[in-house]
Amino acid sequence: MGGDPLDLSDRTIRRVYAYVAFRIGRGPDAEDVTSEVFERAVRYRASYDRRKGAPLAWLFGIARGCIADHVARRVVSGGEPDDVAMLGDLEGDTVERLALRDAVRRLGPRDRELIALRYGADLGAREIGELLGERTNTIEVALHRAVSRLRDDLDAGPRGAPAPQGVR
Repeated sequence: MGGDPLDLSDRTIRRVYAYVAFRIGRGPDAEDVTSEVFERAVRYRASYDRRKGAPLAWLFGIARGCIADHVARRVVSGGEPDDVAMLGDLEGDTVERLALRDAVRRLGPRDRELIALRYGADLGAREIGELLGERTNTIEVALHRAVSRLRDDLDAGPRGAPAPQGVR
């Protein structure tokens, strides 16, 4: 098995929260799901096997399961599974965020997951590859294609709106 996989540093907690928030929106739900991730990690820490991946990849695997459970609970209770709370105090920023959110929603599930892991959780291609059990090169190509699709969608956006600056 090999060592304690739990890194409860602020950086790790922030990364897990950022990933969760990217997938389900910021706020109390993201905080609850993030707590659930670390609760499960504590509960199942003895089952961690270092040979199957890095501790951070293990935590993100748990996060993916917690997010799926959260979305399933929302669907069962009649909520929208893709509601995302985007914050912004300026009108232009809000419009850009909404355009980006909508463009991300139009991506396929794999592209959404890759974008969330890369930009939500700030994982590199190597770390994403470890998490998904794929080669780094495969992830780099898939990420490049996902970002290209996202850019193309934003460039063709509604009413000819320009792409948000953060994606370029």
